[in-house]
This record gives sequence, C-alpha cells and structure tokens, in this order.
Amino acid sequence: MILRELTAPVSLTDDRGLLNPESVGWARQPLVTTAGINGRTAWGRNKRWEYWNVITPTHILALTVSSLDYATVNDVWVFDRATSDVIHLGKTDIGSGAVVLPATLGDGSARAKSGALEIDIVEEPGGTRLKASIPGASFDVFAARPEGHESLAVVVPWSTKRFQYTVKDVARPASGSVTIHGRSYPVPAGESWAVLDHGRGRWPYDIAWNWGAGSGTMNGRVIGLQVGDRWTDGTGSTENSVLVGTTLYKIHEKLQWTYDLDNWAEPWRIIGGGLDATLTPFYNKQSAMNLGILSNRTDQCFGYWSGTFDTGSEVVEFANIVGFAEDVHNRW
Repeated sequence: MILRELTAPVSLTDDRGLLNPESVGWARQPLVTTAGINGRTAWGRNKRWEYWNVITPTHILALTVSSLDYATVNDVWVFDRATSDVIHLGKTDIGSGAVVLPATLGDGSARAKSGALEIDIVEEPGGTRLKASIPGASFDVFAARPEGHESLAVVVPWSTKRFQYTVKDVARPASGSVTIHGRSYPVPAGESWAVLDHGRGRWPYDIAWNWGAGSGTMNGRVIGLQVGDRWTDGTGSTENSVLVGTTLYKIHEKLQWTYDLDNWAEPWRIIGGGLDATLTPFYNKQSAMNLGILSNRTDQCFGYWSGTFDTGSEVVEFANIVGFAEDVHNRW
C-alpha cells in the first residue's frame, strides 16, 4: 500500500479530539500540527516526547523529554566508546510538572528539570540546540539542519482514538562538546551525527516495536537510514526511508528484520523496498523498568550499517554508517 504524501499543513486531531483522517499520510517535512495532544482530551493515553541521539567518534549521547499525562519520564545517557563507561540518570515523576513540551514540533522549546537532571532543547536558526546536565556529565550540541534537508513525518492510525504522529529526522550534522568529570571532549563537525525521534499521539497500552537509524557519508554524499517495524502492522503506514544527500526516499513496503536478541552482537539484517542493510553491533544498551502500570524493556544495539539501496534510478552503496537498531516492549 502506498500511503499518500502530505504537502500542506494539517491538524492531527479534529474538533472532538479524534484522529483527523486528512492527516493520515507521510511528509518530507513536519507539516502536522499536534496541539490536540494536550493532556486534557483522552487523559492518560496521550504520549508526547522528544528523543535525541548523538554519535561522535568518542561518545554516544542521548536525551529524552517525555510526558505520559500521569507521569514524566526524562533521561540523559552518556557512553564512552573507548572504555564502555556509562554516566546515566533517569527520572520518573508523577504528573506533568517536570517538563515543558511544544504543542507542535518547532513551535517552542522542550525542557525537563527533575532533581539533578536538566535538559533544554531549543530551536535556533539553522538547527536545534541540545543541552543536558546530570551529575558527572553534561553536553552542549548543535544539530544543524542543512538547507533542503528532508525528514520523515508519518501518521500511524490504529483507530480514530489511538494514533501516533512521528517525525524521524536522521543524519543531522552535529557539533559542540561533552564534559565528563570536568574534562571536555569535542563533538567534531563532519564526524558527528544527531537523530531525532519526535512523537505525539495516543497509544495502545501494550505495544512492541523495532526502530533503526544510521547516519554518515559515502562518496561525499550524506546517507541517512530510517527503518521501523511491528508497531505499524495493520495500519497501512510504515516509517521506512533512506536519505541520500538532502533528498528522502520513502519506502512503503514492510521490511523484513532478522536478528537474535540472545546473540545481539551477531549482524542484524533488514531487507525490502530496495533496501538491503546489515548492522554489525558493537554495544547493546539494555534497560528495563517495571513500576507496575508502567514498564519497559529495551535492547538498543549500536553499530555500523553497510549495504545498498535502490532509489529507482541508481543503486546507492554504503558502508560503516554509524547508528543503531532496537527491540522494545512497552506497557504504558
């Protein structure tokens, strides 16, 4: 099934707070407005978040600002690629007071403050400023948005009451610095990449998904991989694409994922829709949380992507594109 391409701004919800059928589709830019996901209509099912991942030659950085209506879940993670040392702080707070999130992507800043954890995500001319601080580590990174850069925006409809708007923005050139125990390390431009997962929607309580992303350059061109699976099954939507230069190529087909969590370091292979990509992992970021009503299990494997993609007019080869693939199960 080929999902229609959205080319003009549209609201995710109608005046009753239900899914607006005119929003179902995909876009090359974040055209969908999400003010209806406000924590007042359908309280308890609204999920709003900004997740950023930054991979540098020496470190991997991640931050999350999120609201689930009844709780906020915020997180900062810093990983040393040479030593595998981790500095991490996650905070879960009852209610929504620990975060500020824009109604629609690009309309304002996102912030989280909970104890010793502080996060600021600020839109600036030409890109997004990512600042985070936890005991022992902080970073200040600018994720540039090159002229003409395209991202993948998709509305996933489970029903009129359960639906998700996601923006997956890969291969954003990153620069800045990370400080660990008082020592500063560069986030060098041209060698560092940022990835955004922006979400607004109302989810089923129990859900599992795959997500993978990769960013880098090959033969002087930027390559960005965006792949997903399971959570979109049966909806008519997929969240698969490849960025070549600044141009996004949408993959409408469901992709085939082959991997083994018991042997996570073995290659993960993803094929379909002209894409044949293999991730060779070097680290598995495993996490689990069980707070009764709220639980999560994540295996996020970082590594290098290699393979080919047929755009329809050429076959693009890529190798050693840094990124990750994950397997997640949430009850929320």
